[in-house]
Amino acid sequence: MKTNKSYTKRLRVTKRGKIIGRKAGQNHFNAKESSKTKGKKGRAFHIEMTAQDRARFLPHS
Repeated sequence: MKTNKSYTKRLRVTKRGKIIGRKAGQNHFNAKESSKTKGKKGRAFHIEMTAQDRARFLPHS
């Protein structure tokens, strides 16, 4: 199976092996949001992946 490169480029693996990414749909229509909400939308979060997904999206980690 081929690696999904477009999604792989959006992920980052930490030194301890955690996968960090961003939630989908956080870039547009933020004018009405509070500053607290805007700050939360900018943060990355830990992504839980099964072994099968990890092999597909991060083949060499």
